[in-house]
Amino acid sequence: MNKKNIAIITGAGGGLGKEFVKLLFNNSELDEIYALGRNEEKLNSLAVDFGNKIKPYAINLSNRESIKEFGDYLKNQNANIKILINNAGYAKFCSYDEIDLDESLDMTDVNVNAVVAIGLICIPLMSKGSHIINIASQAGFQPVPYMNIYAATKAFVKNYSQALNIELKEKGITVTAVCPGWIQTPFFDRAQINSKKSLRHFWFTTAPDVIAKKALHDAYKGKDISIFGLYVNICHILSKILPEKIIMKLWLWQQRI
Repeated sequence: MNKKNIAIITGAGGGLGKEFVKLLFNNSELDEIYALGRNEEKLNSLAVDFGNKIKPYAINLSNRESIKEFGDYLKNQNANIKILINNAGYAKFCSYDEIDLDESLDMTDVNVNAVVAIGLICIPLMSKGSHIINIASQAGFQPVPYMNIYAATKAFVKNYSQALNIELKEKGITVTAVCPGWIQTPFFDRAQINSKKSLRHFWFTTAPDVIAKKALHDAYKGKDISIFGLYVNICHILSKILPEKIIMKLWLWQQRI
């Protein structure tokens, strides 16, 4: 029996993840799209909107047992994973002591550990020509005060993805780290906790569909990093030239902190 060609998207219930669902739905090579996320109602609405090609799967990506269960589930699906998009992740705009231990570690689990775990589960089910797209961030170019955990996790995602891309070349699998700036998504709703030193200035915010299209385009071209926009490209270059202390001072000035 021929294997099904599938795509897997985490954080698919809204924002950037939903845009990836929309774009991949029109990919005739894909038989199914597995939409992963926390909100079962939002995932089910995707299936209603787009039909049976969408396979909702509610999962808590901060829970390792839940990820292992998803891995066991995949083994029984006769699947050839053509595209994996690790999109799930979140931030908190605040000082280190304004969120508790559990929240801090949960952020690390979702932004870092889940990316690694889902990738390790999926790679054995991928073949030559498959793609992994990991959503990093412009924030991963440098340390970012008052968003310190998020920025550090995205630095991990960027570096991990670029290194993994080298390791998977012999299998014909490409890995692309997507490093967008601010995107117009519900990301901000979860990140804002009314902190006195919260981030409030978001320059050059971009629509999510633009970022998703650019990410897929660069992944199909085999790029190990995807950066959209002149501003983010300049920030990427400056992060390689300027001392980190200077970059952090510029960041604090920009945010009026």
